[in-house]
Amino acid sequence: MSEKKGVKDAYSIKTPEDSINLYRSWASTYDSDFAIQNNYRSPIEIAKYFDKYSNHKDTPILDVGAGTGLVGECLNESSREIDAIDISPEMLNIARLKNCYSKIIEADLTKRLLISDNHYGAIVSAGTFTHGHVGPDVLDELLRVTRSGGLFIFTIHYQLYKKAGFDKKILEIEKSITKPNFHEVSVYGNNLDKDHGSDKVIITVFRKR
Repeated sequence: MSEKKGVKDAYSIKTPEDSINLYRSWASTYDSDFAIQNNYRSPIEIAKYFDKYSNHKDTPILDVGAGTGLVGECLNESSREIDAIDISPEMLNIARLKNCYSKIIEADLTKRLLISDNHYGAIVSAGTFTHGHVGPDVLDELLRVTRSGGLFIFTIHYQLYKKAGFDKKILEIEKSITKPNFHEVSVYGNNLDKDHGSDKVIITVFRKR
């Protein structure tokens, strides 16, 4: 039996290839080993703030770094069209089984996406802008594929907001977006990990101008 994986494994990722390898072996147990066991809050919080800030025009939605579809489950309503994009085919296979996505897109978010300009009405993401995963430059490509007025709601790990340059990227794109709203929330409801149990994320909300 393989060793149970957890937060430290996720945070140890350094390259897209690392992501592919980790989530290949973790996909089948990710929801139970990680999300349920730790009361992983980010997907629920993203859905909560989406309900707060969104309107009926914010569609279709792109779930960035969708993984096993935890955000899609929280957002799932028949009136919303949600697409999932992730680098891990195994994680996306789990997401597909949940029947909450209109389209499943396997792609490396650090590369140019095979998506038309101005296509999406909203971008959501939980747990993608974190240790070792995806950096702030991805926001340029996500802005490209989102139409004017489109809503962005995504988590940034609080330790990385300045360390990884998200603060500088927000300033760099400020003319392309509305003034952001920030909400600091706890990642886990019952994670007892002494290093990461009290982790927080900054839920970042803005619209493309």
